[in-house]
Amino acid sequence: MKNNPILPPAMLGILGGGQLGRMFTIAAKTMGYQVTVLDPDPNAPAAEFADLHLCAPFDDQAALAELAQCAAVTTEFENVNADAMRFLANHTNVSPSGDCVAVAQNRIQEKAWIQKAGLKTAPYQAVCKTEDITEESAAFLPGILKTATLGYDGKGQIRVKTLDELKAAFAEHGGVDCVLEKMVDLRGEISVVVCRLSSDNVQTFDPAENIHENSILAYSIVPARLSADIQQQARRMAQRLADELDYIGVLAVEMFVVGDTHELVVNEIAPRPHNSGHHTIDACAVSQFQQQVRIMCNLPPADTRLLSACCMANILGDVWGGDGSEPDWLPLQSDTASFLHLYGKKAARAGRKMGHFVALAKDADAAFAKAQALHATLKRA
Repeated sequence: MKNNPILPPAMLGILGGGQLGRMFTIAAKTMGYQVTVLDPDPNAPAAEFADLHLCAPFDDQAALAELAQCAAVTTEFENVNADAMRFLANHTNVSPSGDCVAVAQNRIQEKAWIQKAGLKTAPYQAVCKTEDITEESAAFLPGILKTATLGYDGKGQIRVKTLDELKAAFAEHGGVDCVLEKMVDLRGEISVVVCRLSSDNVQTFDPAENIHENSILAYSIVPARLSADIQQQARRMAQRLADELDYIGVLAVEMFVVGDTHELVVNEIAPRPHNSGHHTIDACAVSQFQQQVRIMCNLPPADTRLLSACCMANILGDVWGGDGSEPDWLPLQSDTASFLHLYGKKAARAGRKMGHFVALAKDADAAFAKAQALHATLKRA
């Protein structure tokens, strides 16, 4: 990357126009930049705010050539074509690098990198063919068989208890490369969003305590209800992993909290802003999306201090009416310390992330209770 700061009104590019791209675009526009979005969806949520929407596949050569004219380019999701990012890097600033994105695309590579950084993962075995399933595989049972690529929000994951179940699950996944991950004594899940320009310019946000429902993130509570020592350790681990990858950009590191001692085990990474970091828009001195803009423009990451205890709650399409009618927003919108963010998606469906809200309160417990109560007011189909 070139080291000169990129200043407004430069044109910035992003691969992907979903909700993360939308919030990035809003941040960039607020900071004075122009934005080009590449996304094949004509109704991409980010397109509503972008200066230019290249409605084309992510590997479209003409669209990539146009995106390459931007002063800098980033991505909103890890399943983008890493080769496309490498192509763009020959013409403009690209962060994160295609190589880092490629690591995050494959659980086998990802876990190897985590361990290379000297950090623990859950015990695992790569399962790439039926012959990989042997008596030794029993050491990783009970476990979860996860596809090595393209899995998110619980997709591509099957729980298994026996070798026969493991073989059946591998066949159900279609024989693609997988990771068998031993189940751990899970006491909680947290994530740390680290913002890194260089080894000397790194900031981390306070760890978020994440609560999932049906394998989809439901609530993120900040500060996490863990000891200060454990939280500080989580921040150090996230920064260590970013340093090992020589990562430039915004990186989310998800961790399991294991056993009575609350040992931290790295689960996975996301080379982008993260769902569990959405609270930063309303509850921190800087948002994760402003950090994404700053770093891709060669500006140091800003102060990440937490201004209020809070809880982020996802809003899924399940709360829309069967006829597509909107939820009852009045109780949520009437609360003077809660903030609604809708993603502008045209069609609501079960399990689809349609928006989120952030509830502020005096402490983490109060914020979580408030978020749960407000979420319960939304009408369900």
